[in-house]
This record gives sequence, structure tokens and C-alpha cells, in this order.
Amino acid sequence: MHFKLEHTSGRARKGTINTAHGEIPTPIFMPVGTQGTVKAMTPQDLKDAGARIILGNAYHLYLRPGQEMVKKAGGLHKFMGWDRPILTDSGGFQVFSLADLRKIKEEGVEFQSHLDGSHHKFTPENVMQLEVDLGADIIMNFDECIPYPSTYEYTEDSTARTTRWAQRCRQKFLKLKEGDRESQALFGIVQGGIHPELRRRSAREMVEIGFEGYAIGGLAIGEPKEATWEAIEAANEILPSDKPRYMMGVGFPEDIIKGVSLGVDMFDCVMPTRNARNGSLFTSTGRLAMKNAVHQGDLAPVDEACDCYLCRNFSRAYLRHLFMSGEILAAHLATAHNLRFYLGLMENIRQAISDNKFDEWSQGFLDRYHSQQ
Repeated sequence: MHFKLEHTSGRARKGTINTAHGEIPTPIFMPVGTQGTVKAMTPQDLKDAGARIILGNAYHLYLRPGQEMVKKAGGLHKFMGWDRPILTDSGGFQVFSLADLRKIKEEGVEFQSHLDGSHHKFTPENVMQLEVDLGADIIMNFDECIPYPSTYEYTEDSTARTTRWAQRCRQKFLKLKEGDRESQALFGIVQGGIHPELRRRSAREMVEIGFEGYAIGGLAIGEPKEATWEAIEAANEILPSDKPRYMMGVGFPEDIIKGVSLGVDMFDCVMPTRNARNGSLFTSTGRLAMKNAVHQGDLAPVDEACDCYLCRNFSRAYLRHLFMSGEILAAHLATAHNLRFYLGLMENIRQAISDNKFDEWSQGFLDRYHSQQ
């Protein structure tokens, strides 16, 4: 994997990540395909929406269908029929969200499956083996995700543990990929909670270990927005400009724009797909609740400014009818629309950076987006 920084507009960055499965223009949004599928979407649907990379989750794929099944199929790309880049999260967030079902030790984490209660253990070493077997283009180190709020003392201890685990991940990864360093890239995850000094410390330690890219994790979990942006700024003070920066689990369109303005290159979130299945659609003038009665007789498209299949062919009234009738097509059309909105947003962001007009463009977008809220 190689990253080339091409343009800047303020702190906003435009670049290209080259991988074994194709180029990724940045800033980029990655649709979430937790279990080897982006819900309600085929791989062709994702391409039509403009997806250049999608995300899978090692924890869920480990539990089912299992790493041996995916490896036997030739890796996650072949198993799910997706020939563009994939990123896999290490499963750290999922494991640590099982608060009553896991035990954290220096060696790793012992946990029970949320599916059947069976006992398992994740260590930095076996997570690296898992992610290498899954075969994603970009894989993440195994880190400890802590809840908000947490004490300073616990956050400091946890951040130090994440560094030690990152060192073990890097050593195992290099051993597994000896002679084949081009097919996969390992990103280090910066932790540190809401404390800027811990974020800087974690970023320095990750850079010292040395990774192909860097993620900023442990955010968007209930902390005040001001603390989120302070953590991002603190980490980006340290992270190298010639490596991609990934803000994990974010978020709303306005949050993505803010992240880009602070120098972030990569984003993922379940927001567009989950909201779509619940009837909440993103548009250029804000969000629409499609199940509301106000849309019952509205023959206008969901968004006049959108070029997706839904907006080119159907009305708000029809989509509401599908939702109220419990039709599966509702989830499909709504998901395709929301993803096209997010991916189109990223296309416009990249163009604004190329034109050196990111601040002007973002203010105009936000004024329109909030115009009906």
C-alpha cells in the first residue's frame, strides 16, 4: 500500500491510496459490511453508489463463517464477490463492548461469543493471523477500546497496553508477511480517550513503532463533540503527513466535514445503512423521516439533487408506501440512496480541496443541509 498526498486546502487533504485491489481516492467514506456484506446491497449496487473500499469486521467473521472458511474460499474478496479494496477492523471495539462477557489480561482478551456463549481468546498475535487469513488490503492492530467516561488513570494504563499490543501486532504481522509486504497494510490505532496529552503520547508511540497508516479510535462513544475534535487535533499534530489518517466510526455528514477540515482522510460508520433501514434518509437539505404521513401524497423525489436510482425513478410517496407495507425493496432503495449521498459528499469534498475552496464549499453545504432542520 502506498499513499500520495496531492492537494491541500487549509488542513483538508486530498490524496490517493494505492492497494493491490485498486486505488482509493481520499478523503473517502467506507460503507460498513460487518459480516461480509453491506446490508441490503450487492457488490454491484455498491459500485453504482461510488464505493471504492468497504469495511468488514474480524470479530464477526471469526465467529461466523470462521476464518478457515474465508481462507478456503480464497479470502474475503472472493468469498463476498468484491474486487475492490477492503479494510477489516480487528474486532477490538466489539470485544470490549461485551463488558460482562470478557476479561482483559496482558496476554489478550478472553471473551464469550454473543451468539452462543462459547469461550474464545483474542491476542495481538492470533488477531494478526485472523486478519491476514481474511486477506483485506488494510488491517487494524488489536487495541483496547475503553468506555466513556473513564478515569484518567485507567485511560493512561489502557493506552499503554494498546501500545504494547501494537508492538506485538507489528512483529507478528511482519513475520507473517515476510516476502509479501505489498499485499496488505497494517494501521496502528491511536487511543488516549478525551485527554489530548495521552492522544499525543499514543500517536508518538504508534509512529515510533511504524505503520503504513494510522487510525484514531475510541471516539464517537458519547463524549462531548468538543472533546472529539480536541482528540483529533492532538493526534494529527503528531501523525506524519505522508501516511493516511483514519477516524474510526464517524459519522454524521457534518462530522465528516469537520474531520476533513482537521486533516482526516478516511471515515466509516453504520449511520447511512442503519438509518436507511429505519426510514431515515439523508438529503442535500437535511434528513427526512420517510414514514411520516407528510410524505404520503408527495410525488417529488427524495432529493432533487441526487443522481441515485431511487431519486431518478421513484417518489417520496412510493418509498413511504414501501416502508409502510413492510416491503424489502424499501430497505434496498433507501440504503442505496443514503450511501450514494455519503459517497457523493466525498466526491464533492475532494473536488473542493482540489479547487482550494474547501472552507467555502463546506459552509455552503452546511447552510443548505440545515435549511429545513
